[in-house]
Amino acid sequence: MWLNNLKIAIIEQDLDKLNNLMENLPALSEKKDITEAIYLLKEATSLVQGLKDKTESSMIQMQKNIRFLNSAVANKTAKFDITS
Repeated sequence: MWLNNLKIAIIEQDLDKLNNLMENLPALSEKKDITEAIYLLKEATSLVQGLKDKTESSMIQMQKNIRFLNSAVANKTAKFDITS
């Protein structure tokens, strides 16, 4: 059951479900299940790393966009107001 849920979480790219499954890792006894779990965990690691890289790329692009937008704004001129 745990292995099936792990497969579904990987396919759906559901990080919350993956995290929950990692916190509740069962003790697997059969060699076939252990081998399958290892491959699925490698795939999950690859998925998380890919999403991390994508997020990093998006953040860098947003920072560039913010710098560009800020460069297009005219600087405010300093005002010296003596009204008192």
